[in-house]
Amino acid sequence: MKPMIDSTRVSLLGLTIMLAAATVWLPTPVFSAQPGAARPALTVSVTKPALTALPSTIRANGNIAAWQEAAVGAQVGGLRIAEVRVNVGDHVKKGQVLAVFAQDTVLADLAVQKAQESEAVAALADAEANASRARSLKTSGALSAQQINQYLTAQQTAAARVEAARAHRQSQELRLKYTEVLAPDDGVISGRQASVGAVVPVGAELFKMLRQNRLEWRADVVSEELSRIKAGMPVDVYPASLPKGQPPVVGKVRVIGPTVDSQARTAIVYVDLPISQNDEPPVRAGMFATGTFNLGESQGLTVPQESVVMRDGFSYVFKLLADQRVEQVRVQIGRRVGARVEVLSGLEASDTIVESGAGFLTNGDLVSVERS
Repeated sequence: MKPMIDSTRVSLLGLTIMLAAATVWLPTPVFSAQPGAARPALTVSVTKPALTALPSTIRANGNIAAWQEAAVGAQVGGLRIAEVRVNVGDHVKKGQVLAVFAQDTVLADLAVQKAQESEAVAALADAEANASRARSLKTSGALSAQQINQYLTAQQTAAARVEAARAHRQSQELRLKYTEVLAPDDGVISGRQASVGAVVPVGAELFKMLRQNRLEWRADVVSEELSRIKAGMPVDVYPASLPKGQPPVVGKVRVIGPTVDSQARTAIVYVDLPISQNDEPPVRAGMFATGTFNLGESQGLTVPQESVVMRDGFSYVFKLLADQRVEQVRVQIGRRVGARVEVLSGLEASDTIVESGAGFLTNGDLVSVERS
């Protein structure tokens, strides 16, 4: 029986050693001062939404165009251009001579017409004298009634020929006048087709000009916004070529287009732009531009921009709850002013939200609020 007792002692000794080793390797439990309390995920600062005066605007795109572009054409035909006095980009005044046609042919035709008019006037004087004598002899019987009528008819025919000759002479004087091509208004030459030596037909376009050097921005505005736009309203226009940091070109609404495009559902709003006083205007016809219609100011609920977190294409803020946990709330963002952004929905003015550190939080996190 002694060997069995020794083996039992050895087994008990081995079990004791194993328990001791297990006790050494087991981690020592950590006891909190408040059993069950969780550690905050982050220390954050908080704030409340505030009512802020925000600019009310409408943004639109469109092209810059001439207010009116005048086409200056030839009023006489078959004549050679003798002189071109202006070029593209020149500023001209109303009545200024732009080009001159050769006048030799017109002057010769005018001289012929003046001679024909003089001849007709002389013939009329002779016919009037004959008609006067015929009337004086009407009662004497020296001339028959038929002869008297012939003299009177000859007088009327001579008078008609004078009128015709005078009309032809005036026509040639007009041709002579039209050999000088004049500017119809103040403006800037935007196109030139006239060339010295060219023989052009009546009505051929010689020049194009921007009337009064006035430009306008034709903004495409959605039909739902048209009721908010009024004539005379200021507009900030940003041409595509405007250098970075330069102030916008300030225009004024002249008129709202009377029709709406049935496909795009937009209407054209015509905005007058200021007339440039230098040779390098900030805007030119044909440029693309964006613009902002300034409607005034209105109150809006705003939060700091760093409070808003973008996730999955949506905007969120973290609202602080009474148990120091945060709730992720989806919000709709509106206008921006400085470092603040307008919240259109999802928040109340009485809510407390996380200001700094919002980008590191998830829904339900426990936070520690930074004391100021």
